[in-house]
Amino acid sequence: MILIYSHKITPRVRYIFKHIVTRTLLIPVSFTSKVEEFVAHNGPKISYTKTPLGNEFFIKSNELLFEQGVNDLDIIIRNWENVPCFFATNSKSSIPYDIFAASFYLISRYEEYLPHVKDKHGRFTAEQSLAFKKGFLEKPVVDIWAFKFLQVLKEKFPEYEYSKRNYNYISTIDIDNAFAYKHKSFVRNVGGYLNDIFKFRILNVVSRLAVNLNLKSDPYHTFNTILRLQNTYNVKTIFFFLVGDYTTFDTNVSVAKSKYRLLIKEMVDYARVGLHPSYFSMQNSALIKKEKERLESITNTPLKSSRQHYLRFSLPETYQLLIDLEIEEDYSMGYASNVGFRAGTCTPFYFYDLDFEIQTPLKVFPFALMDTTLNDYMKLTPKQSLGRIRDLRNEVKAVNGTFITLFHNETLSDYLRWKGWKRLYESMLKIATS
Repeated sequence: MILIYSHKITPRVRYIFKHIVTRTLLIPVSFTSKVEEFVAHNGPKISYTKTPLGNEFFIKSNELLFEQGVNDLDIIIRNWENVPCFFATNSKSSIPYDIFAASFYLISRYEEYLPHVKDKHGRFTAEQSLAFKKGFLEKPVVDIWAFKFLQVLKEKFPEYEYSKRNYNYISTIDIDNAFAYKHKSFVRNVGGYLNDIFKFRILNVVSRLAVNLNLKSDPYHTFNTILRLQNTYNVKTIFFFLVGDYTTFDTNVSVAKSKYRLLIKEMVDYARVGLHPSYFSMQNSALIKKEKERLESITNTPLKSSRQHYLRFSLPETYQLLIDLEIEEDYSMGYASNVGFRAGTCTPFYFYDLDFEIQTPLKVFPFALMDTTLNDYMKLTPKQSLGRIRDLRNEVKAVNGTFITLFHNETLSDYLRWKGWKRLYESMLKIATS
């Protein structure tokens, strides 16, 4: 147990010390604001305040963890042994930066509460983030800082027995379209034919006809491949199913179709299943509730995991809705346009609500990359993508973090724009599990 002294123990102080010291470094902590209790403590101890009490392990505190609400902060980036850092401290401090305040800024998504311009889908964009602007989006800096802090701790308290956490990999699959052509309504099929003919997409017309005449299987039905690879590489896999009503942005097969319901039931037997709330659910509690109940009626189990379709979420509103609906895990924390670490970390963390200044029960699982980011936004080939995947995996492995990837079932179809990506998925699993 490490004792933390601070002149004021705020919810922010408790939250971020527990995240960094306990959840990341696996060291239990307790807190005190009584000087005499701190002085009398014989074990390892750290003071986090304005000035040191004596010659103890001291970290000069930034004001951020003692404030409430959000303010426009002036952030200056400097380097700590080649790692970008901010909130510099003075020479009396045992480490040159207040990594607790800096970590809180990134993990709480403080900047997403400040005024910003949203993209056409109503999302906070990577380009507006501090990490993107300062060039550290592809580094899990919070975890890197934590392990640099650990090195200093070990020098100060060499007799303490430190535990080591293990690297972890999770493959997540979003099911936006379970089938390319099968089980669509008559109107949608006719519309699809006409659209393909009008745009001279002859290959699509031929494929659609062959699938509908049962001459070949639907290209997006790649679930057997995903499950086979899951077994081959012993990978934890989570499927997020879209079960919303049809809209311009929600084009999955109707959940009324028995084949789609059977597919979901089948996946529940072999992997974890979560909810993929539809495009317009971002601030619509009734809609998420309806879709959650709809999916639960198929799986016959309570749903605890969720990922927003199009990664459309707004802080803190969307997360507050998920908490109200007793969703325990969210997997939306990442950007559509860029790979990397949106919250600066590759460690799952509890969402801290800056509106109410409390740690919530919602655990956020940040992902490092998405297939459509690599293909559609970054315009990378499968071979180039593999290089980026390897780099990101190496960053996570270096801090024994949790590497989470986001692919879609259609990516493994080797069909149209996804030619060559099935092989990439398997190559990624090899790298991620080695």
